[in-house]
Amino acid sequence: MKHRTAVLPVAAAVLAALATALPAAAAPAPAARAVRSGLDCTTWIHNNDPLYGGVDCTNNTGGPITFHADIVCGWAPDVTGNSVTAWPGQTQESSGHCAIYSSGIGHIGWTVE
Repeated sequence: MKHRTAVLPVAAAVLAALATALPAAAAPAPAARAVRSGLDCTTWIHNNDPLYGGVDCTNNTGGPITFHADIVCGWAPDVTGNSVTAWPGQTQESSGHCAIYSSGIGHIGWTVE
């Protein structure tokens, strides 16, 4: 009988730790910034619609670059954003919206076409 009562506080502590860790993992990731293929890009998720997100990219090369956002939508199909062309020094945005039954945006990246 002593063994069973000693296990309960330990199990309760483990469950409490898991409960506090899960909400942090489920929260949307903050905007990420990266430079790749001559583009300086910042990803974002809309403040009022967590299923809408995209990428803003500035072209740091001497020629035009066409790209689109790649949005991972959790339980729903992934979304490809609109194709846009950024001229040298110009910033363009590609965005997309996940389906209503999505579990949320898990990642946003971009592809140079």
